[in-house]
Amino acid sequence: MSRPRSTRGSSAPAARGGRPGGPRGVYVATPKSDVYVTLLGVALGAMILASTLLAVIWGGYGWTVTPT
Repeated sequence: MSRPRSTRGSSAPAARGGRPGGPRGVYVATPKSDVYVTLLGVALGAMILASTLLAVIWGGYGWTVTPT
């Protein structure tokens, strides 16, 4: 594990006191989407489409659910 950097003598806003509600910590760039994120989106779309079609088909039967 690495140690946190010292802010002594730094010109960073956090070392000078900074803004009370300002950003804190280290800036980390968000990762870019790849093919797996695209596949997750396709799978989500397929599940939404399947649920919608199920509701439409089940609607033809009158939405009746009775215990047996």
